[in-house]
Amino acid sequence: MLTGWKTEEELQFLNEVSCVPLQQGLRHLQKAFSHFFAQRTQYPKFKKKRNGGSAEFTRSAFRWQDGQLWLAKCSEPLDIRWSRQLPKGAEPSTVTVRFNPSGRWHVSLLVDDDTVKPLPQAEKSVGIDVGIAHLAITSDGEKVENPRHLTKHDQRLRRAQKNLSRKMKGSRNREKARRKVAKIHAQITDSRKDYLHKLSTRLVRENQTIVVEDLSVKNLVKN
Repeated sequence: MLTGWKTEEELQFLNEVSCVPLQQGLRHLQKAFSHFFAQRTQYPKFKKKRNGGSAEFTRSAFRWQDGQLWLAKCSEPLDIRWSRQLPKGAEPSTVTVRFNPSGRWHVSLLVDDDTVKPLPQAEKSVGIDVGIAHLAITSDGEKVENPRHLTKHDQRLRRAQKNLSRKMKGSRNREKARRKVAKIHAQITDSRKDYLHKLSTRLVRENQTIVVEDLSVKNLVKN
C-alpha cells in the first residue's frame, strides 16, 4: 500500500523522505492494533502534527562517522548539542528523531554499551507507599516531599493560556501563543522527570529489593 500511495499526486510528499521511517511507522501501527485486538490497550489514537511526532531510522537510513550523524536524504550532518557522549567505539543501531509541541527536537541513539556493569549487591530492602501529602513514604520512615512543579509555574501557565484563548484561530499570533504554553508544559515535564529519575536512581543504588503496593493512585486521590 505504501508503494501505491507514493504514486498518488496528493501524496507526493511521501517521496521527500526516506522510506525507512514510513515503514517503521506502519510497523508501530501494526503493533498498536495487535495490542488493541488482544485487549491489552485502547484503540490507537491518530497523532496530530501540532503535537509533534517521531521518526525511526534503522542502519540503512543513517550514517554515523567520527561522532557526526547523517540521516537519509540529508546532505549535511545534524547540528546536535549532545547531552552525553556515546561510549567509545559504540555504533548506533537505531536513531529516533522526536519533535515536541514546544518546538524542540531530540535525537535518541540506541547503542550496545559493554561498559555497563551490574551494581554491587546491597543487603538493604525497602517498601514504598504512595502518599497524598507526600510524594512517597518508605518503610524506614523517610518521607519524600512533593515538589509540586505545577504549582510553581501555575501563574505563568494561566496567563499564557488566557493569552492563547484571545488569539484568532489560524493566525500566526495564536501559533506563537500556543508554543509559549507548550514551552511552560515542557518545563514542568522536565522538572518532574529530573526529580523522579534522581529519586529512583538513589533508591535502586541503596537497596537490593524494592516493594511497591499495587493500588490505584487515581482512586486514592479521588477520595
